[in-house]
Amino acid sequence: MGTGDVINHSLSQTLIGLPSSKGGKKEKKASSSTSTMEKKNMEEPLTSEREITHQHTTPKQAKGGLITMPFIIANEAFEKVASYGLIPNMILYLMRDYSVGVAKGTNILFFWTAATNFMPILGAIISDSYLGRFLTIGIGSISSLLGMILLWLTAMIPRVRPPPCDITTQICKTPTTGQMTLLFSSFALMSIGAGGVRPCSIAFGADQLDNKSNPKNERVLESFFGWYYASAAIAVLIALTAIVYIQDHLGWKVGFGVPAILMFLSAFLFFFASPFYVKQKPSTGFVAGLMQVPVVAYKNRKLAFPPRDSDGWYHHKRDSKFIAPTTKLRLLNKACIIRNPEQDIAPDGSASNPWSLCTIEQVEELKALLKVIPLWSTGIMISINISQSSFQLLQASSMDRHISSSFQIPAGSFGMFTIISLAIWVILYDRAILPLASKIKGRPVKLGAKLRMGIGLFLSCMAMVVSAVVESIRRRKAIREGYLNNAHAVLDMSAMWLVPQHCLNGLAEAFNAIGQTEFYYSEFPKSMSSIAAALFGLGMAVANLLASAILSAVDKLSSRGGRESWVSNNINKGHYDNYYWILAILSSVNLLYFLVCSWAYGPCVERVRKVSDDGNGFKEEELSTIGTIVKDEV
Repeated sequence: MGTGDVINHSLSQTLIGLPSSKGGKKEKKASSSTSTMEKKNMEEPLTSEREITHQHTTPKQAKGGLITMPFIIANEAFEKVASYGLIPNMILYLMRDYSVGVAKGTNILFFWTAATNFMPILGAIISDSYLGRFLTIGIGSISSLLGMILLWLTAMIPRVRPPPCDITTQICKTPTTGQMTLLFSSFALMSIGAGGVRPCSIAFGADQLDNKSNPKNERVLESFFGWYYASAAIAVLIALTAIVYIQDHLGWKVGFGVPAILMFLSAFLFFFASPFYVKQKPSTGFVAGLMQVPVVAYKNRKLAFPPRDSDGWYHHKRDSKFIAPTTKLRLLNKACIIRNPEQDIAPDGSASNPWSLCTIEQVEELKALLKVIPLWSTGIMISINISQSSFQLLQASSMDRHISSSFQIPAGSFGMFTIISLAIWVILYDRAILPLASKIKGRPVKLGAKLRMGIGLFLSCMAMVVSAVVESIRRRKAIREGYLNNAHAVLDMSAMWLVPQHCLNGLAEAFNAIGQTEFYYSEFPKSMSSIAAALFGLGMAVANLLASAILSAVDKLSSRGGRESWVSNNINKGHYDNYYWILAILSSVNLLYFLVCSWAYGPCVERVRKVSDDGNGFKEEELSTIGTIVKDEV
């Protein structure tokens, strides 16, 4: 898993996993009873505040608030340091202590990171619909702790891993089924843990601070999100430097023990503050609402569509401005057709059975999701490129990493250049480039989301080209110096040659991943914010699986006829440069595919029928406004 991919996914989840704030929304009240209800609702917080202020005998103390923030942020930060600190050097642990080849070891890591990226999607669904955020984070923390303890035991107990290779005969025993099962169990537990902690942590923190009666509510939330960003970035940097350094210099026993201790602190601090948390109950999940649409549409497949100008045929939310769905993907519209109002509609205006009747809003949300899938798929290739950190680590290990006579950068820490370049560009773009361009133009200026996605894909392609060129130079130098058969030799070539490709990967992430996030936000209704995070994580999971398939194909095809595989365990005998060229070619094809998808997507110009502002009659409005309308109402 690429380190840039790791941190940016984390920050993207921070961006798009936020609970929506309904404060400041202005609506017209249609009746005096509604006004009375509003007045009552406005008075209740004052009464509650008066009770807290004057009734000193009240034993019940308000929960949530700033007191919970250190515990929630510490839980997330320690989890990141612990889990991300295990990733960079894991390929070395598999190769040296489990006698696993580079291709097989990289595939194992691809599958592990795919599971780690997929589990947060499942965790978000379970949290929203069944367990709630507190229980989900708690179970995830315990699962991660157990996984790290299990991994630490593989380093502590010699019998649970293969014996060292025979130095004289160079024969290495392969691990037994039981030994690999124990190792894979630790990976599985950590993936389950990530699925519990990562999708829920920031939303759980926002639950503690989201007080609509507080006029400074948005400022408090903004401050929390800022601290959350900072802790995420610092945690990953510590993981890529301090934890990797400990593993390199103190061995696996200490190197795996420290993350286990940090994960224990993460779980302990989270549960220690349990009495102070606001613990919201789970509700029907948004994903379930999306799943209902195709099911109901299939049930109603034999129904005829109502006349275009008829009213009352389609079910919508109370006070909704929409009375008919759009015509695109028209078959899905049958999910919201009312067959029998007396049977289908409950007294409160909702559907009697949500698996038999959906709302217009549900149908349009699913359409919005289906429409972005082609553009979403173009981001998979960039995640494949950034996930090649195992090969980059082997390259760095064979090069001179000294920056002074007494200090050298750990091979697993070169990923920090990806994060640093990403962070620098984001700061420059937001604080310097955009303000300067806006000042020159005399109006607000910004790069479009799709344009940034395309720039990111181009930079990712260039990163693979640079990687191929640098590896070709490194390999030729190794052969000239007589190290063809010595994979562990350190060349007289600075590892700083690897920095440009890491920086290009960081810039590619900064453009593409953040562009994706903004694109989803602009195209999706506010109720679909969580889907953006799910799409990003799903893309990374799919990328890891495809990366494994590509690597396996290259290994199998290049080693035909007894030839040395391009991804050989011996980096000097292999042709990692050819492997990078294949990724560069695939990236070029993907860039062309993106251009086609971007052209086909076009602007949202389809028209939707909407109740007019005065409540009399209907008018047509472009679908491009539906995001704004729905966002204001959700």
